[in-house]
Amino acid sequence: MAAPDRLGTTRLPGGRRLAWSEWGPSDGRPILFCPGAATGRHLGFGTHLLGGLGIRLISADRPGLGASDPDPGRDLLGFATDVAEMFRLRDITGVRGVGFSQGAPFLLACAATGVLTAAAVVAGTDELAHPSFAAALPADVTAMVEAVRTDPAGAETFFAGYGDPDAFWQRILDMSGAADRAVYTDPVFEAAYRHAMSDALAPGPAGYARDTVLASARWPFDLARVRVPVHLWYGAADTSPVHSPDLGATLATRLPDAERHLPPGAGGALLWTHTTDILRTLLASAQG
Repeated sequence: MAAPDRLGTTRLPGGRRLAWSEWGPSDGRPILFCPGAATGRHLGFGTHLLGGLGIRLISADRPGLGASDPDPGRDLLGFATDVAEMFRLRDITGVRGVGFSQGAPFLLACAATGVLTAAAVVAGTDELAHPSFAAALPADVTAMVEAVRTDPAGAETFFAGYGDPDAFWQRILDMSGAADRAVYTDPVFEAAYRHAMSDALAPGPAGYARDTVLASARWPFDLARVRVPVHLWYGAADTSPVHSPDLGATLATRLPDAERHLPPGAGGALLWTHTTDILRTLLASAQG
């Protein structure tokens, strides 16, 4: 949970700024990290392992979060375009990716558009609006998905009311089981996570609200077109109602080249409890 080694911004075509951070050796194998809800480029993972593994971990604030300029009306594919431009302008190639929680649909958009050579979804938000989950979601999640479907603008306004960092942190703890709360309430972890959240929400809640609408709606790409290896990591003890109703089982069947990992004692925080396995598996699995 170390602070980034490098911080910067890239000016995209059209003039918007995309803010990014990096950890690890600057000549390491690049891995894009798409963090979860209401967090951005200050949240890392496995930073003590990156030098030994030769990994250059790269994160970017999604538009409207942290230091990235807003992009009104954006969608998941727009983020993939932004990231592709950032890598082109910075001459970064052969990128793998990791998406945690609400970062998963943004990562899969990058995979579907050829930005990545391999991907790892970790405790990822599934396509909750997909018809296969119609009868599987808790009542409150069903209501959220339906609100996004029928009135996306109204839902976005509603989600903006949850943009207070302290309240958001409490919601994370309330949705977490004992295994995850032990991770999240570690003083070093909590300080780093809450700093990343405060930075991401500093411009206001609009970026988080837009992300939540995009993640909760039907995704604008066909998962069958994801032609790179995708590793799905879910903890069998994950209690979050907004990750995946079946811990990635249905998602695995919709991806052409997917492998599902389900560590029995892990919760939703397995990005930090099973970091070595996640990174080593990703490094060993890539196209190109």
